[in-house]
Amino acid sequence: MSAENNKALVRRYFEVTARRDLAAIDQLLAGEFVTHSPIRGTPPDREGVKQAAMLLAPVFPDFQTTIEELVAEGDRVVARWSWRATHQGELLGVPASGKQVSISGISIYRVVNGRIFEEWEQRDTLGLLQQLGVAPALG
Repeated sequence: MSAENNKALVRRYFEVTARRDLAAIDQLLAGEFVTHSPIRGTPPDREGVKQAAMLLAPVFPDFQTTIEELVAEGDRVVARWSWRATHQGELLGVPASGKQVSISGISIYRVVNGRIFEEWEQRDTLGLLQQLGVAPALG
């Protein structure tokens, strides 16, 4: 597939995970899919991605992801993204606070024959915990 097709696939993946469209996730991720950065408590596979989407749904029901930049070369697509939501459910033992939070991250995807096979993600979890008042601000 072309770089543009791979970027379109990753854009669609962001859209369907935001909608928690589990059937579409199955269509976009290969059966052998592996995430190298699963959400704690979920397996590093396609089922784990779906579990994470449903675990986070009551915590951040209004979350919105913005893709800030997409770069593609060969079988890799890199997405720089930002994420905003309201903390409306318990997260890691932290009760709902009603606080607006935002984080950013970078995800790298390996795409083969129109399906995502691997994901590596770095997200600002410390920043999220600081915004929720669980971790001290640095500096």
